[in-house]
Amino acid sequence: MRALLSVSDKTGIVDFAKGLIDLGFEIVSTGGTWRVLKDAGLEVTEISEITNFPECFEGRVKTLNPYVHGGILYRRNKPDHVEEAKKLGIEPIDLVCVNLYPFKETIERTDNFEEIIENIDIGGPTMVRSAAKNFESVIIVTDPNDYDKVLMALKENKNTLEFRRELMIKAYEHTAQYDATIANYMNERFNEGFGNKQFIVGKKVFNTRYGENPHQKGALYEFEDFYNELNILKGEPSFNNLTDINAATKIAVSLGKGSVVIVKHGNPCGAALKEDLITSWQKALAADPVSAFGGVVAVNGVVTKELAEEINKIFVEVLIAGKITQEAQEVFANKKRIKLFDLGQAELEISGDMYDFKHIEGGFVYQTADFVKDEEVLEAKQVSIVGVEDKKDLLMAYKIAALTKSNCVAYVKDGALVAIGMGMTSRVDAAKCALKKAEELGIDVKGAAMASEAFFPFRDSVDEAAKAGIKAIVEPGGSIRDDEVIEAANEHGIALYFTGVRHFLH
Repeated sequence: MRALLSVSDKTGIVDFAKGLIDLGFEIVSTGGTWRVLKDAGLEVTEISEITNFPECFEGRVKTLNPYVHGGILYRRNKPDHVEEAKKLGIEPIDLVCVNLYPFKETIERTDNFEEIIENIDIGGPTMVRSAAKNFESVIIVTDPNDYDKVLMALKENKNTLEFRRELMIKAYEHTAQYDATIANYMNERFNEGFGNKQFIVGKKVFNTRYGENPHQKGALYEFEDFYNELNILKGEPSFNNLTDINAATKIAVSLGKGSVVIVKHGNPCGAALKEDLITSWQKALAADPVSAFGGVVAVNGVVTKELAEEINKIFVEVLIAGKITQEAQEVFANKKRIKLFDLGQAELEISGDMYDFKHIEGGFVYQTADFVKDEEVLEAKQVSIVGVEDKKDLLMAYKIAALTKSNCVAYVKDGALVAIGMGMTSRVDAAKCALKKAEELGIDVKGAAMASEAFFPFRDSVDEAAKAGIKAIVEPGGSIRDDEVIEAANEHGIALYFTGVRHFLH
């Protein structure tokens, strides 16, 4: 039996080779891998002894040879293949262990295109694909984490077709991701990220309990290793839990450390940033305690026992935080339905993906990601006669509106969300709906700041705001009726600011 080892990541390769030798394998290797194994005192054959041809062109060509690929690809169960291999002097290769040149690591480290090009692997993917194609006879190993599993299967005579098929699938995933990374990088470098093809590759973290509904299957995939930091402390996350966690966490991170955000069905129903987390929680809950029941809570900080006791006074389905202390977890121990997650650190964070996409029937739409910058509000153009010195509430309202389904109008007072209307077909309906609900809950919005993620097409939303006693409004501007909106603000003595940036979220 022969094994061909050619790896860029040398982690565990010496022990793997030793294990294969102990099982009776002859080891064939290339360049750097050959030297590592040789230096470790192992008996190993250099690839040129098999190919009868030296590595050439600075290592660009070394394994692209019929003695290599013939030994991998010929079918052992076909007599004519076996006979032809003998005739050509091709010896079988029964195991191929390859991982590829570190292209991703290279583009993260340098912008030198010459170096980047030289870290595009050619022979490696070809060997992987050859071995994967002939998985009926050949074991293909692409992940150092599988070394022990492969050795165990060989030792215990569990090298089954099903086992090799599992490794074959993993191998094709490996080369597909590699090629996708290269293609996406080249389009990023030369086509502003929008080439003729777009490849979206994710690594499965875990299956969700089900999809959006119980009759659907679901799973969480990650682009990098971001979700490795997500600690599942209690409960099993569902598909909807994860999308709600994403919505709540994005707003909480945007508002800053010390904020608390409550989300229901992807939309915020409470948010606050006060002097301490307990007060932030209380003010966030006050915005809409009815909707908060069974909601998802994001705490941008550490959940202590004291905060846990406050949250535990109502039923919440999910709690995500920077950290949930052991004492806090014990507070929720008897609550069967609550799910607890944290990142094991002082505050929440998001990956900050640079691109965004959404599935539509038959394909997907793809775009650069939307980010709200503080200066959009802090440096917004004052278009009204009166202004305000403190824009904290305006900034908070604007961030919440931008991260909530359009049409959205958000009202913030003293660092807490007091009313919100979202996902409406009419902007004035969003404004009215928010104020009506606040009135029903007995919330005083007088003196609040109001934000819209897109321009007001008519003055009616400003007129409604004036009735409620709103003191300041921030919106993008850009309507053909901006003059009417400005006139309404001046009539009512409301400060009005235009940011010039729209933030639709559909």
